[in-house]
Amino acid sequence: MTEPTEGPGSPLPPDPAQYDAVRNEHARKRGLNQPYIAGGDDPDLPETLQRERFYLRILIAMVVLIIVVGFGLGIIEALMTAPGG
Repeated sequence: MTEPTEGPGSPLPPDPAQYDAVRNEHARKRGLNQPYIAGGDDPDLPETLQRERFYLRILIAMVVLIIVVGFGLGIIEALMTAPGG
């Protein structure tokens, strides 16, 4: 079994209130040596949402660019193959 790798940010301490959560019960049934599966709730949600808004803008810009380029190429192709043109 591979060792867990640390993700971005500092590791979070165990949360005793989450011990009886469903995902933690499943972890204990699987025989994991930790009381719960790390991950789930984002400890810095506002920063994450701000970062995701930036990526959403990039995604929307790429979609708009693809559509505009497609229409542009279609118009150019129609003008080049038009009868008498």
